[in-house]
Formats: sequence, structure tokens, C-alpha cells
Amino acid sequence: MLPCFTKQVFDMDCPGCGLQRSLLFLIRGEFVSAFKMYPGIYPMLLLFLFLLINKSVNIKFSNLITNVLMIITAGTIIINYTLKFI
Repeated sequence: MLPCFTKQVFDMDCPGCGLQRSLLFLIRGEFVSAFKMYPGIYPMLLLFLFLLINKSVNIKFSNLITNVLMIITAGTIIINYTLKFI
């Protein structure tokens, strides 16, 4: 695992802390553990999957869908990051 530079320097989690471990849980098939480790993993994967599909297939309203998925992903990450400090 790559160490978190922010955590090493400032001794606090960054918004991406837990992403690597969450991906490992997904690869192992531990879907609930992946969500508990980093709740933003599923919206992020959905966004990347949509972007890959959109490259090969022309999807109507793709800009709107992409924007909504980005807002959901960013919102999930920000909410999770905020709740870590409460």
C-alpha cells in the first residue's frame, strides 16, 4: 500500500484515505467491508463505468448524467470526510 502523504505530514486523514484498502476489499469480494472502508467507492466506480461506456456508445443526455454522477461522488466523499471528524 502507498502511504498517505497528507497523513504523514499533517497527521490527519485526507478525503482519499481508505480508497486503496476499499479497492482491495472489492477485489476480494468483500463488498460491505469496501463500503465501510470508503463509502465513495461505489458512486466513483459507477461514474468511471459510465464514462467508459459513454466512450464507445453515444448516450443521450450523457453530460447531464456525468454531472449528476460527479456531484453524487463528490458529495459522498465530502460527507464521509466530514463525518470522520465528528
